[in-house]
Amino acid sequence: MYLCESEIVELEKTVEPTWPKLVEPLEKVMDRLVVVWGAVNHLKAVKDTPELRSAIEEVQLKRDCCLRLTMHLLVVTGVIVLFRPLDEGELSYLIGNAFPEKVELELKLGQSKPLYNAFKAIRESSDWEALSDAHKRIVEGSLWITTQLKEAILNGVSLEDDERVRFNKIQQELAKLSQKFGENVLDATKKFEKLIVDKKEIEGLPATALGLAAQTAVSKGHENATAENGPWVITLDAPSFMAVMQHAQNRTLREELYRAYLTRASSGDLDNTAIIDQILKLRLEKANLLGYENYAEVSMATKMASVEKAEELLEKLRSASWNAAVQDMEDLKQFCQTQGAPEANNLSHWDISFWSERLRESKYEINEEELRPYFSLPKVMDGLFNLAKMLFGIDIEPADGLAPVWNKDVRFFCVKDSTGNPIAYFYFDPYSRPSEKRGGAWMDEVVARSRVLSRDDGSPRLPVAHMVCNQMPPVGDKPSLMTFSEVETVFHEFGHALQHMLTKQDEGLVAGIRGIEWDAVELPSQFMENWCYHRDTLMGIAKHYETGESLPEEIYNKLLAARTYRAGSQSLRQLRFSFLDLELHTKYVPGGSESIYDVDQRVSKGTQVIPPLPEDRFLCSFSHIFAGLLLLVIALLEDMLLDTTVTSNDHILQWAEVLSADAFSAFEDAGLNDEKLGLKLRRADSVAGADEIWLVAIILCYRLIVAEYRLIHLKYVVNCVICEQYVELVMALAVRETGKRFRETILALGGGKAPMEVFVKFQGREPSPEALLRHNGLLSISASA
Repeated sequence: MYLCESEIVELEKTVEPTWPKLVEPLEKVMDRLVVVWGAVNHLKAVKDTPELRSAIEEVQLKRDCCLRLTMHLLVVTGVIVLFRPLDEGELSYLIGNAFPEKVELELKLGQSKPLYNAFKAIRESSDWEALSDAHKRIVEGSLWITTQLKEAILNGVSLEDDERVRFNKIQQELAKLSQKFGENVLDATKKFEKLIVDKKEIEGLPATALGLAAQTAVSKGHENATAENGPWVITLDAPSFMAVMQHAQNRTLREELYRAYLTRASSGDLDNTAIIDQILKLRLEKANLLGYENYAEVSMATKMASVEKAEELLEKLRSASWNAAVQDMEDLKQFCQTQGAPEANNLSHWDISFWSERLRESKYEINEEELRPYFSLPKVMDGLFNLAKMLFGIDIEPADGLAPVWNKDVRFFCVKDSTGNPIAYFYFDPYSRPSEKRGGAWMDEVVARSRVLSRDDGSPRLPVAHMVCNQMPPVGDKPSLMTFSEVETVFHEFGHALQHMLTKQDEGLVAGIRGIEWDAVELPSQFMENWCYHRDTLMGIAKHYETGESLPEEIYNKLLAARTYRAGSQSLRQLRFSFLDLELHTKYVPGGSESIYDVDQRVSKGTQVIPPLPEDRFLCSFSHIFAGLLLLVIALLEDMLLDTTVTSNDHILQWAEVLSADAFSAFEDAGLNDEKLGLKLRRADSVAGADEIWLVAIILCYRLIVAEYRLIHLKYVVNCVICEQYVELVMALAVRETGKRFRETILALGGGKAPMEVFVKFQGREPSPEALLRHNGLLSISASA
């Protein structure tokens, strides 16, 4: 950071409104900060310790600490290999002494008037129209750094001195509050442990959950614990908590865990209530300082949509979901009655997951736990990599040993193009480690592709990513066996990683996911989830880990049918979060007549068929908007870097679902659902000689046709010019060609072009919610509403 600060000071003295004299040196300065602190934040998420946390709270910076910390992180990330990594104590000390200066440095950079004026001069120069789209977006778009026009204004560059001092103090306070919020959630989650010695209390739990509970018991000092005889320790960590909520027949146990989970970080020393109010108060004050009415407007300033458009979309989805959710609840009550459940006419929140799972098992004869043997992690990853090869023409190979890792279970992979040349790398950290690793799943960057930071041979620096999940680790001699939802999660995070790694944008400030408006950044991740329901893809990964037997066809069909199971209820659940997010950051007045919990109760009237409990305190652990996903990506917008939060962004998941479902529909139009697609693609690969000429002609024909006539007309047109024997090959190759187009647009262009332009370039039109409603089985309901 000392180097960063000195380089910024020098740049301010010598800056000129030209690319080589402004943007390129600035990218180098920012990259040093991003790489170092990206690694620091990553280690905090996957290797959290009391010593590390305590060190981060230190307030005094020492220059030698920063230099040693930089050296350590370069070793850890594999940039240099000549020195040993620091031990845990040294690392904690250095991080702690450097952290506050990082925030100050970001504020200094974001409020630099010499840099701001230089960007403004470029914008107003006569050469503006000659700049590329990427260069224009770096200057005036919503980008990851904090020094160009829009972001500089949002960082307070235009504020008067007194206002800027207050603005900076707000930023510092928000950083501390958000960090404290996340720590309280983590501590409250770890604090709850329930020791069970009578197996009758956990009757219904599957073998995998019993094994995990016994393994947890061993780690807590019960050395003789076994899955069969116990004792067992239940926690609020996701794999343990969800197993109880979905499978435990003991209603009292379910209620106890539900209430504990719902009230995490809401009492005693870990109470986040006051922190939330202070965060909301400071965000509102920050927005007012910048000339906005509320903080949602500040957040939306760097996104595709406005507050009004977001509310309009959410209400449209809510209206389409409500009747279906009401019917879901009625179906559940009727099923409980047929099972003789005493709670049938008075279902509570801790009953919903349990009875929903029983109804799903009855209706579709699917049991998530019984599916685990078909989804072993190694096989799932092989299938995922094969899908990426088929769609995007890449190969993914193990590269373990090329870079140091933070845990023995972490893998390192190399991504190669069709010529065999490396184009990216990524780490994969798959397993839950409750004592040191925060929950959830995420992708973030280690380094981004960059022309300015080119390698010795002059080629752009290659991107490197982290992919982190929290699934059940191997138990005994069994590999990690996944639920279907965990399979979806891996596909989701891989979609984020693909956009980071397959970028062809050489301008580092808009490469990969950098510079993409946040209501579009979830498109590739949710797009990849759709492939979990594609027959060839799923059947390719669903092999029994012991026998090698494929997932029975009837189970696949049931999975497909179950995709829309309780879709209305699931949609409302997400909409509750989204409406609440916007409400708290638009209309809510901190310290006013309504509390944050009053707002939640009010919003829930339109988004929950069963009203929330009066003591519902889920907001105290709503990390998406109050602690942020600290480890998503270090190089993000200012409100990510300084507030460390994804505030007023929860609605983006709905918009991203619209984009991803619509994008996937292009593959469906191309013949994706053809049961023999895989065979046809293999046949297409085998065609040689004169046939290849025909196939090239067909693809050229396809490319001309698709924009004007859409893929649904392709078969008819092709029949007019070639023999029938090639028609099926064209339909199969159309899917591959669509994948190539997806890579060349959605995955390749990064933030160098506006997301709407990128989507239109891929799909040929603006997005429509029709595909999403169709996928969720809500289209007919929406049409009649």
